[in-house]
Amino acid sequence: MPTTIILGSQWGDEGKGKLSDILCQKAQICARAAGGHNAGHSVVANGVSYDFHLLPSGLINPNCENLIGSGVVVNVEAFFKELNALEEKGLKHVREKILISDRAHVNLTLHAAVDRAEEAQLEGNKKIGTTGRGIGPSYATKASRKGIRVHEIFKEAVFEKKLRTLAEGYKKQFGELFEYDVEEEIARFREYRKLLPNFVCDGPNFIDQAQKSGRDLLIEGANALMLDIDYGTYPYVTSSNTGFGGAVTGLALDYKQIKEVIGVVKAYTTRVGGGPFKTEDLGEAGTKLQEIGREWGVSTGRRRRCGWLDLVVLKYSQLINNYTSWNLTKLDILDTFPTIKVAVAYKDKETGEVIEHFPADLDYLDTLEVVYKEFEGWQTPITSVKTFDALPAQAQAYVKFIEEFTGIPVKWIGTGPARDDMIYL
Repeated sequence: MPTTIILGSQWGDEGKGKLSDILCQKAQICARAAGGHNAGHSVVANGVSYDFHLLPSGLINPNCENLIGSGVVVNVEAFFKELNALEEKGLKHVREKILISDRAHVNLTLHAAVDRAEEAQLEGNKKIGTTGRGIGPSYATKASRKGIRVHEIFKEAVFEKKLRTLAEGYKKQFGELFEYDVEEEIARFREYRKLLPNFVCDGPNFIDQAQKSGRDLLIEGANALMLDIDYGTYPYVTSSNTGFGGAVTGLALDYKQIKEVIGVVKAYTTRVGGGPFKTEDLGEAGTKLQEIGREWGVSTGRRRRCGWLDLVVLKYSQLINNYTSWNLTKLDILDTFPTIKVAVAYKDKETGEVIEHFPADLDYLDTLEVVYKEFEGWQTPITSVKTFDALPAQAQAYVKFIEEFTGIPVKWIGTGPARDDMIYL
């Protein structure tokens, strides 16, 4: 490899887990760099579907070590719940192959209570549409230097004092909207404190030793670029750096050893929660994409908004993340569409100016029209297709246009839900 990074290029749910599953078969270490248990994907292996939220999917590989990095916010309850679920489905030795960086911040039940209180104060389209799992408040306490890091769990007096201080402050801020029992959480952590020691390590040192020894690392991105706290459609974003920069800082990677940055892009576009989505289709096409693509979340069960591929978004994503290749996923979902649309630019309604970049001002973005290019559909199943040349000519043209427009080669094409439904170029 030796260090490969997989990143979402749109608004998440692109199908990163499938490529992670394929590549982690050769990886010696699989790591998460940012986010929390708000992310989620399913991996099908040996006829069994495994759900991953907080844990790296490298746990499927019996020869792969796994790390939850310093940039992640770790929910300890979710950590053990997910480990138990994997064991119940037959995965062995998972507890011996997972570590947590001692510098990672702890995501608490307290943060979920704050999340709910904050959303309750917002009205209508001002709601962010968070997962309600406290990821934003976790990063907020981290940024305000009030957060609790994993290593502090083992300092009982320090942990409990900091947690009570946080709870008192939020109770004053939100009043009755803040529904939370601090003593119940403290009691749970007295039990976790006994279970956690074998899972905690010096994260930066672990990565440093791994890279110096030439081990193959696979970095599994969570969420996606358009949800990045700095470069996404702010404020309708997550609370971490979900792109290339977040991967480097979240794990203390030596950038000189990064050989590949793979952008995962769905053959159409989906989004969960509020916020702009220029190519969203609220009619028949959007409903069809949602039903055929089974577009509802692994973590939350929420139905995703659906629409056409937006190459303005993709070029912007490439500008930030500098991908070396694309993994185009779920191409088969377009099998039955007679006409397929792709956004290639936006246009100012008043001046007629063609806008080829993605603006920061969401109010301005809302005024722009979408310029589409239409493609003839192939209207034949491609799930059994194993080579690019065997794809219908219309599907080949669609893929080639994405490559030409973005200037980035498509290296993998997903043609179905199974692990083997992938064309490698």
